[in-house]
Parts: sequence; C-alpha cells; structure tokens
Amino acid sequence: MVRNTSPVASLLASLLLLPSLAACSSDDSGKAPSASPSTDGGGSEQAPAYDFSKYDEAVNTFLAENGLEGASGVIVHKKWGVLHTAGYGAFAPDRKYLVASSSKIVSVGILMRLVDQGKLDIDAPIGSVLSAAWGTNAKSDLEVAQLVSNSSGLVSLTDNPLYGPYLCQYVDGSDLATCAQSIYQTTADAPDRKPPDTEFHYGGGQWQLAGGVAQVASNETWADLVTETYVDGCGATTFGYGNQFTQAFSSGGAPDGGGSLADALAYPPFFQGDPANLHPTTNPSIEGGLYTTAGDYGKVLLMHLRGGLCDGKRVLSEQAVARMQEDRIGEKYQGKTPSPDLEGYGLGWWIDRNHPGVFADPGAYGAVPWLDLSRDYAAFLVIEKDAGVGAQLFTMVKPVLDDVFDSTN
Repeated sequence: MVRNTSPVASLLASLLLLPSLAACSSDDSGKAPSASPSTDGGGSEQAPAYDFSKYDEAVNTFLAENGLEGASGVIVHKKWGVLHTAGYGAFAPDRKYLVASSSKIVSVGILMRLVDQGKLDIDAPIGSVLSAAWGTNAKSDLEVAQLVSNSSGLVSLTDNPLYGPYLCQYVDGSDLATCAQSIYQTTADAPDRKPPDTEFHYGGGQWQLAGGVAQVASNETWADLVTETYVDGCGATTFGYGNQFTQAFSSGGAPDGGGSLADALAYPPFFQGDPANLHPTTNPSIEGGLYTTAGDYGKVLLMHLRGGLCDGKRVLSEQAVARMQEDRIGEKYQGKTPSPDLEGYGLGWWIDRNHPGVFADPGAYGAVPWLDLSRDYAAFLVIEKDAGVGAQLFTMVKPVLDDVFDSTN
C-alpha cells in the first residue's frame, strides 16, 4: 500500500500549506538593479512611476534574516510589460535557476499549445492518442486534464514520492517515452489508484505520463516542444528541462558520495546557475525540471496576463490561457487542495478562492510565480532553498507589491 516518507512529507507539507498573505514592514535596503519599463502593448503612453524600493527592501531584509545568499526577480504588467528586474544579494538578475514545481504552468502551456493546434484534446481519453503506439489498458480512459490538475487518481508525490512503479520519473538516464509508457502500462499500481476526479493528489507520475502523451500526439520530443513554444514563441532563450533528482541523490552530502532523500529534494548545490552541470537527459522532469532566468520566466507570466500573446505574437489562444485558470477541481468534484489559502487548482495553477484573480505555482526550491489579475500584474521571485522559505518570502512581499500597484494605479 501507499506510504508517506517523512522527509518528503514534511517538505511537501511546507509547499502545500502556504501561510496566509500577511503584510510586513522592512527597514533594510539593498541593491536591486531595475530594468526600464517596457511599453510593448502600452502604445505611446508612458508607464506610471512605480516605486519598487520598499519591495526590494523587503526582499533584501528577508534574505538577511534567513541567511540566504541571494535571489532574482521580475515584475510585469499587462499593459506596461516588464517593469522591474532585479538581482538580490550575491545573485545577478540573469542568474539561471532550477525552479522545481514552478515548471508546471510552463509544461501545461506546451500541452495547451497542442490543443490550439488541434493535435490534442485534453478532455478526451488518453487512449485515443496512445492506443496505437502503447495499446489499451486500465489507464486508457484517463484524461490529460485529469493528469495536470492532479486529479487522475494515480499515486502522487504526497502519497508516496518513492512509489516503485513510477520511479523512472526521477531517472535522468531513462527516456521520457519509455518512462511514460511504463507508467501507462503498469498494473502494479492498481491496488493503490483512486477513481479519477474524486480527490486531489499532488504531483508524481501523472505529470510524466502527460509529457509522454504530448510527445506521441505531436510526434516531437519534449525539448523540441519547449523550443517551439517558449524559445521561438516568447524569446525565452534560457528555457530548458533537466532531471536533477537522481544526480542530487547520488551527489549528496555523505562522505561516500551517496545521498539521502532530503538531498534529492533540496536545491542541488552542484547546479551553480549553470545547466551544463546537469546530466544530459531525454527524460526531463515534466513537473519539476525547468531551468531558466527570472526574466525569461517573466515573459511567460506576461503572456498569461495578455491572453496568450508574447510581444504581439500569438503563442496560446485566449481560451487556452483562461482554461488553465479555471478552478477545475472545484468544478469537477468540489475538491480542494490542502492549502488553506490556495484551495483551488486549475491546470498547473494553484487558485486563491478568497481573492479572485490570484494564482500561484510555487516550487519545492522556493521559487514563487504569481498572477494578480485584479491588479493586472504578475511577479516571480526565485531563491535556492526550499518551499517553506519560499512561501514565507511570498507571504512577506506580495502585500508590499500589492500596495505599490494600489497606490500608483
């Protein structure tokens, strides 16, 4: 039967149980280089004179109080484009980061592009895509929308992150098609599966299976889909996917070079802002393998604010962007997440049911992207720590940033 593993359970609990959004004050300032506002989409008008100094001070104060080496961030606005990019502490604005579960909205965007192209129906049984290549079985009736809303009933990270039949999801020496096919075809998970669209179970093999569906539907590799959607589509040239988990485990802190499960889920110290330090892989982690800069991630957030447009170029349809933001678990089965402040979940987005228009996609390493549609802005802050510290940072700085927009608009 499915069992929790305590180090992972505690780490995931810090991700899932995000604290409430309480404002805080700060009196410490630090460096934070800012880019000039971009007005693509704003016509000839000039952006308002937003003052992000208190926001930057709050971030720097948090870093100092928590002994963090640095952070990077970006703030974008639906009308005014990129308003502010910054590096904090020892980190530059263009430092590359592994963003863990903040990969999810990026991955769903690739799937939704296939929907726009007529290559995939996320509400149809995946057997309609996979049966010719992988056969028909007990998982044939699952839907991609169920997989990426954590509602498929497959064993999840919160059930058991080391679940044997899905362990290939962590193996950089595997292949995405091979891993996804093994998850699709295995019968060993039958006693542990739940009926789809009955309960929320976060992460795990269901995401790797969704990536395999994308490859079969498109007849392309995941790397090619990333390039077409975000590198070519949005100019996010630093985007790429790895699979750092086995490497993190094997290069852990033990004297013999071996690691623990906690090592595998902590920010990989060997990455050092350089994707070349990752093992090459054809089995990218669909839910947690993205690496990028804050600025390039901000381009994707701006695309979501602008209904699928990147620099005036259509990357996703308005319908695709809106679909990702729908509270699918609430609509389908009155479900809710374990987070008291982000109880809803769409396709990759955690949804704040108490504050309509607020969405987030936090990651296990402390990255937090969010949209605030009521204020027409989005932001991304990324650190190299863990989900609990990232949630605390989000809690501290979002009210400060909200005040900037409320007082200027």
